[in-house]
Amino acid sequence: MDNLLAQVSGTKRVVLFSPQDALHLYLSGDKSEVLDVDHPDLQRFPDFVRAGRHECELQPGDLLFIPALWFHNTLALQFGVGVNVFWRHLPADSYDRKDPYGNKDPQAAARALQALDRGLHALEELPADYRDFYGRRMIQRIQQRAFSKGFRETGFM
Repeated sequence: MDNLLAQVSGTKRVVLFSPQDALHLYLSGDKSEVLDVDHPDLQRFPDFVRAGRHECELQPGDLLFIPALWFHNTLALQFGVGVNVFWRHLPADSYDRKDPYGNKDPQAAARALQALDRGLHALEELPADYRDFYGRRMIQRIQQRAFSKGFRETGFM
């Protein structure tokens, strides 16, 4: 969900990463496996350096809007109090009712990821060269139907 972070007291550093950098963040569910964004283990996470980092320092009284899908990492620079206010902007039935903070994937995205996992599991039944061929076809279909035009033009995949 969209999030408004209000820094009441103390100071906090916030590092943000755009949703377009998701492929470089080593995602596991709604979290990045890269826990130390200042000193990432580049042996384990070599593509992390390709993620565009946006950083700010919040002082008492500052408000920071964190849009849905933006990954963020916070570090308290002083003891303080911060308050998050979340709100939903998709239709109510898009969200998991048991997820008050909107950290879970929207229902349609969760179903799509489950279908992809089933498809990838099915590919494991094929010989390696067939897996490669049909895996590439799956990637092509995803690029054609899911990604924005600008992403496809970058030639990333």
